Amino acid sequence: MSQPPVVLVTGGARRVGAVICRRLHAAGCCIALHYRSSAAEAEALAQELNALRPHSVALFSGALDNPATPDHLIGDVLAVFGRLDGLVNNASAFYPTPIGQTTQAQWDDLFAANARAPFFLSQAAAPALREAKGAIVNIVDIYAERPLAGHTVYVMAKAALAMLTQSLAKELAPEVRVNAVAPGAILWPESGKPEEAAEALIAKTPLARKGEPDDVAEAVRWLMLDAHYTTGQVIRVDGGRALNI
Repeated sequence: MSQPPVVLVTGGARRVGAVICRRLHAAGCCIALHYRSSAAEAEALAQELNALRPHSVALFSGALDNPATPDHLIGDVLAVFGRLDGLVNNASAFYPTPIGQTTQAQWDDLFAANARAPFFLSQAAAPALREAKGAIVNIVDIYAERPLAGHTVYVMAKAALAMLTQSLAKELAPEVRVNAVAPGAILWPESGKPEEAAEALIAKTPLARKGEPDDVAEAVRWLMLDAHYTTGQVIRVDGGRALNI
């Protein structure tokens, strides 16, 4: 009997990350669930999934803005599972950086979370992924293609992640497939969104509704497990909103 694939999901304890973990687990994967500060949510999710399939989920904590974390994290996952078949670079940072008010610390934070950590995690994981003929899925943003007002540094960092997706697809071929998912309106920021702004976003969406985390998770599952002849692609899961940005 072959071993189930092992997938590392960064920022997997909450929100869309947790739904991605559930979807990949339901598809038969073992999950290396990374979290930073959401220990209680991570432990609850691991308990839930391990009750369905014992020893199928392990927890790994670490601050991805620490340059030492990527190598340590990949090493720890390999020590626990003995293999790595997939990496989902889901962990992110998102907040406005108005021109004239943006600090270098904010630049460093947004680029560390959205570009630097995915690169160095991918680099550290590459040998194991090549051996497994595995895959990387990055979570980008439809605003990696078009700017979001007031968020210059964030959209720059996500644009870097989109280019990383294409570059790694060439660099790691033919053994490793590398793709990305670009969500649109799926979950509002935890700080909330004014009702007028939310309605305006929906009005610009051809499907005329907000998406669900499951929509993103299913795209990740397909790219990770079933898209055998797809690499270097960014799949928009946005209800068509990128057409109207």
